Amino acid sequence: MTLFAKTVLFTDTDGRARFKEETIPLLHGTPQTLLSDVFASGGYQLRRSPVGFRSSFHCTGAPQWVFILGGQMEIGLQGGVSRVFGPGEHFFSADVLPEGVAFDAAVHGHWSRQVGSDPLVTLFLRA
Repeated sequence: MTLFAKTVLFTDTDGRARFKEETIPLLHGTPQTLLSDVFASGGYQLRRSPVGFRSSFHCTGAPQWVFILGGQMEIGLQGGVSRVFGPGEHFFSADVLPEGVAFDAAVHGHWSRQVGSDPLVTLFLRA
């Protein structure tokens, strides 16, 4: 069976954002065009962030795929862990604030920033 690699940014049981790796089986199509199941989506947004962009800590408002179309995006977590995603790479952002919890920038969420000399261009696809 062929699998599609899915990097997930999620909220762990302690309220902190973490990365994990999952897979999606590609069970349909032909040997030349392997496909996953069809997943529902709720719209998309395009974003362009200039050189030097950096956000503060925040949580994802609603689970969404993030596709890097141009430039590079670094995602930083509490404790100093970070990952850089470049053109053609993606991750599933699902680090939502736990229900009934007030946001605390010392505990929750992630920050993002543009990396390198090119503006960051992203596509956000709501799950």
